[in-house]
Amino acid sequence: MSGTETIFTYGAPQLKFGAGASDEIGYDLAQLGVTRVLVVTDPGVAATGLPERVAERIRGFGVEAEVYDQAHVEPTDQSMQAAIADARSRRPFDGFVAVGGGSAIDTAKAINLMTSCEGELMDYVNAPVGGGKAPTGPLKPLVAVPTTTGTGSESTTICVLDVLSLRVKTGISHARLRPVLAVIDPDLTMTQPPGVTAAAGMDILCHALESYTAKHYTSYDRKRPDQRVPYCGSNPIADMWSEQALRLMSTAFRRAVHDGDDRDSRMAMAMAATFAGMGFGNAGVHIPHSNAYPIAGQVKDFYPTDYPHHEPMVPHGMSVSLTAPEAFRFTFEAAPQRHLRAAALLAPYVPVPSNPADHLPNLLAALMRDVGIPNGIGAVGFDEGDVDSLVEGSLKQQRLLATSPRPVDADALAGIFRRSIEIW
Repeated sequence: MSGTETIFTYGAPQLKFGAGASDEIGYDLAQLGVTRVLVVTDPGVAATGLPERVAERIRGFGVEAEVYDQAHVEPTDQSMQAAIADARSRRPFDGFVAVGGGSAIDTAKAINLMTSCEGELMDYVNAPVGGGKAPTGPLKPLVAVPTTTGTGSESTTICVLDVLSLRVKTGISHARLRPVLAVIDPDLTMTQPPGVTAAAGMDILCHALESYTAKHYTSYDRKRPDQRVPYCGSNPIADMWSEQALRLMSTAFRRAVHDGDDRDSRMAMAMAATFAGMGFGNAGVHIPHSNAYPIAGQVKDFYPTDYPHHEPMVPHGMSVSLTAPEAFRFTFEAAPQRHLRAAALLAPYVPVPSNPADHLPNLLAALMRDVGIPNGIGAVGFDEGDVDSLVEGSLKQQRLLATSPRPVDADALAGIFRRSIEIW
């Protein structure tokens, strides 16, 4: 079809929000006609007893429930294949419940996909890393119960994973991956430690900022219905969610990191994460997220505070944030008013500096420093010699880079990475 796009799409799961909401999941599953579910979680969350408690409450509504507790923090193709094999080895499930952070939710999405459709996992991974195949049929109901406040995976169509052999983080993207129900119980996030709260919170911020500054949906060429993807560009409905997420983060983020017992800030963070997910899950994200994938995928020997230290890792939200100030400095000229509006929502009483392009980057750098995010990619083990490899990894994320409001090539990415070796 010729001409520019005139249509945007919007999708979101059903939502149940509030203290105690996780106790009602069995009722919700029964209403969906589900009789047997697999509860997917990771070892750390399983150790709290929460997933088994959720499973027990589910059983109370006449729904059979089993628990898989080996989801990998920052999932890999190997960890997801192990989870898929385990699910296939049991009696068939007609529904799934994910309890945990984005890692558990994304693992549940992969299990749902690969127990509902034929083929191999890499067939469905986004091109050019994988085959980019769409699901061949409908998936089973998936209920997502986040215990961290950040990824927004409970609202999105995206499943993120590391492909170990290629040392690249990528994903699977299709509308059918979206959970049918997001159950947001702020009480489940009260034990989230400061380091996790900080990294996950930066993910919320970048989701909201990237979707708000994304290329506008009318900037794309007109597409046929079968060509439209979940990331359709910034649009009025996604903007509304992103703006509200930024308002909530402006007052809640620092408090949630430094006073984890503050229930009001925890509730605001949980709501901001959901709002941001409902925004970026439709508008899309761009340069900070595309850069995050190689940062996480090529990690050397960095061990973040408050995360399991079984192996080196850069948590997703942290990896997203490390080039965000320079990314938004780069994109400023494509949408100045958008960047300034986002900065005003995040810090309404901070005056605009003499160079307006510095405003949002300066606010982000100050916030990152306050909540304990490392000072740039150099602080997590990268240096000038790694830039070319990082750029190569980012360029593989064309689905994300296409959403950037300003065209970005290898030279532009190299500049962003170099200027992000140290932020302040």
